Amino acid sequence: MRVPLPPQSRVVKRLVPRSFLGRSLLIVLVPLVLVEAVALQIFYGTHLDVVSRRFSSAIAGEIAVTVALLDRYPSPDDQAWILANGWEYFEMTMRLEPGRVRPEHERPPLFAPVQANLAAALQERVRLPFAMDWRSDPLSVVIRVQWGDSILVVDAPRKRLYTGTIYLFVLWLVGSAMLLFAIAAVFMRNQVRGIRRLAAGAEAFGTGRDIGPIKPEGATEVRQAAAAFNLMQARVRRFLAQRTEMLAGVSHDLRTPLTRLRLALAMLPVREDTQRDIADMTEDLEEMDRMIGGYLAFVRGVGEEPAQPADLPLLLEEVAARARRAGADIALEVPEELSVMLRPDGFRRAVTNLVDNARRHGRHVRLAAATAGPHAVEVTVDDDGPGILPARREEVFRPFESGPGGGTGLGLTIALDIVRAHGGDIVLEDSAMGGLRARITLPV
Repeated sequence: MRVPLPPQSRVVKRLVPRSFLGRSLLIVLVPLVLVEAVALQIFYGTHLDVVSRRFSSAIAGEIAVTVALLDRYPSPDDQAWILANGWEYFEMTMRLEPGRVRPEHERPPLFAPVQANLAAALQERVRLPFAMDWRSDPLSVVIRVQWGDSILVVDAPRKRLYTGTIYLFVLWLVGSAMLLFAIAAVFMRNQVRGIRRLAAGAEAFGTGRDIGPIKPEGATEVRQAAAAFNLMQARVRRFLAQRTEMLAGVSHDLRTPLTRLRLALAMLPVREDTQRDIADMTEDLEEMDRMIGGYLAFVRGVGEEPAQPADLPLLLEEVAARARRAGADIALEVPEELSVMLRPDGFRRAVTNLVDNARRHGRHVRLAAATAGPHAVEVTVDDDGPGILPARREEVFRPFESGPGGGTGLGLTIALDIVRAHGGDIVLEDSAMGGLRARITLPV
């Protein structure tokens, strides 16, 4: 019994990439981002904050000194001298304006905790109502301090509040992360290419396409897997060739005495008392010849026929026409155009076997084809016969398991073997006609 995953786990599973390349890059990217995030937090939370507090304290101290001097020397000439020399000594432009301060603080630029640090320093050092303007001047921060009935306006250069290391540090973090990720992506893509080629070779070999040995590339383990796959291909082909040659030899050896027996029966004088016996023996010999042909076809399967683009509706029309010539009542439902990569002769034999099985057990047969999604097509064979019990539908595909209508028990086995060699499958279901439906699914 499978335990259902909690909602959080299902969300994580949907977010995680499905491909090996995506997961590999995620394994590289997540630790890289975490490490650099920790480094940025350490820099931002310690070094940058300390530097920012010191810069802000220096400006606040200089403003506090200016306010103290203005209080110490209240004469207009002295105040004018103090304000005029603010740039020379503090690199800040200062002036007095009439009015009252509105303590409104605007948001500073990103990546700098300067607003909070400068506000804290002004509260600690100046101890007068103030306001900061971060937007009116792109080069300066305008600080307004309430001094008596006037406002002390200070244009503090932004360069005195910021350090260029934060931008260099962030640039270095982002740049190094992107460079490392790009190197990892190129490396992992080269590694995954060998796995993809191995998967494509296995898929092609499973569907019967001969693409030859695949080129081993990538890591040592991937190269070993590719070499093992090439060796397996060679062994399977050698085994199939040996099996076919052996059965061809057995078929030839068996048909030779059958031919002699057939000739001997043909040479026998036909008398009224032996005519029925000779006909029965001739029928038995024909049945033995058909059985040998069926065994040989089962072993050969689709043979060495190459896969090629085939017009599936035209192929099914040929099967239906042959069945009609044999006396079948068959209806055909196919699209106008549907091209599929097939071994035409082998697939024609598979469909013919299914149609023959259907017309043996039912009076009416329907042959249809249609697309089943973007990557598959379906071919169905329906009949109005007695059908097959669901418990026996897997058994009838076994070799020498004859159905209710008799036979060698190889027709469905050969059909399944051919369809699976194309990368598809056959499923037996209940038919809307009341009998049995054989549904072939093929990849495209």
